[in-house]
Amino acid sequence: MSVWDDLVGQDQVVDQLVAAARAARAVVAGETPAAGATGMTHAWLFTGPPGSGRSTAARAFAAALQCTAPDAELGGVPGCGFCDGCHTALIGSHADVETVRTDVLSIGVKETRELVRNASMSPAGGRWQVIILEDSDRLTEGAANVLLKAIEEPAPRTVWLLCAPSVEDALPTIRSRCRLLVLRSPSVGAVADVLMRRDGIDVQVAQFAARAAHGHIGRARRLAQDEAARARRTEVLRLPLVVGDLGACLAGAQALVDAAAAEAKQAAEEVDVKETEELRAALGAAAGVGGRMPRGTAGAMKELEDRQKRRATRIQRDSLDRALVDIAGFYRDVLAVQFGAGADLANEDLRTGVERLAQQSTPESTLRRIDAVLSCRDAIERNVAPLLAVEAMTVALRAG
Repeated sequence: MSVWDDLVGQDQVVDQLVAAARAARAVVAGETPAAGATGMTHAWLFTGPPGSGRSTAARAFAAALQCTAPDAELGGVPGCGFCDGCHTALIGSHADVETVRTDVLSIGVKETRELVRNASMSPAGGRWQVIILEDSDRLTEGAANVLLKAIEEPAPRTVWLLCAPSVEDALPTIRSRCRLLVLRSPSVGAVADVLMRRDGIDVQVAQFAARAAHGHIGRARRLAQDEAARARRTEVLRLPLVVGDLGACLAGAQALVDAAAAEAKQAAEEVDVKETEELRAALGAAAGVGGRMPRGTAGAMKELEDRQKRRATRIQRDSLDRALVDIAGFYRDVLAVQFGAGADLANEDLRTGVERLAQQSTPESTLRRIDAVLSCRDAIERNVAPLLAVEAMTVALRAG
């Protein structure tokens, strides 16, 4: 069991990272590292579709850089997975590995400046100071410029690991200073195998989840383990079959948005209450529920409320986006059947509905429907009101 085992179907990426980790060990040992493209560098950009394992790859590399196992025990592959350096890096408690992920819509200048300040410090363990920025595509323009300066003038032994869906999601000036690693969506078989081997999932459930998740490992695990997630998916995929008239289109859009809002509320409610109570206690609120707050603390409470609202908005958008990806996948299956390539559908459990819709429509109309779903995703990303965007999509699905 090594730090690389969680990277499913990414052999080429693993080879590059292992070579870089070897060069990094040489630097720590005071030796001359191997020259060329396989050597160590101070900034990396991990790209790939959602679920491909960008963050997993970054964490594995961070652990390999902190691996303290002797070379003789590693067999030439840094990242044993068992030493204190690997273990603490993977679980998030290593003093020299900072992981930044955001549960709101963007990462601002203030947070980035603090991150850059921390990155300038020497590593406490004498190896590497590693900063993993899981959502670098959510940096504001100002924050990206702050980060750029840190990457242009890196501190010694500091390594930046940036993660984004695609290379276009990073500023050209940032990506030109990073080594690019492109991950791909793992195969259905690879995802099913990891679900069975690591999570003990039944073979049939694992294969269903792997197909339905379109190569997204996290989504596959959730579908395999959470009956409520499977029920939500089934409800979402009823939409392409019920948009027969305008009323049904509008009702379907409302149901989709309401379901995403309910999921966001459920996910955020418990965390919000805990955060609020912890901040109230830290600010010296009077004892008891709703106890009086000291003067001068209203600003801190308002800042927390604003952050919680932004987080709820992101959770709702992410929930909607998962639903839209499922719908696009449904129409992709329809298109496959229309072209005579429907032997192995992602939504095999819904084959009857897929084949019925394939018979009732043409490939041209299916392509227009897929385009409508993708346009809806883009509109929501551009801050169009979710209900308006989804209503426009469902009307387009009806028109074909």
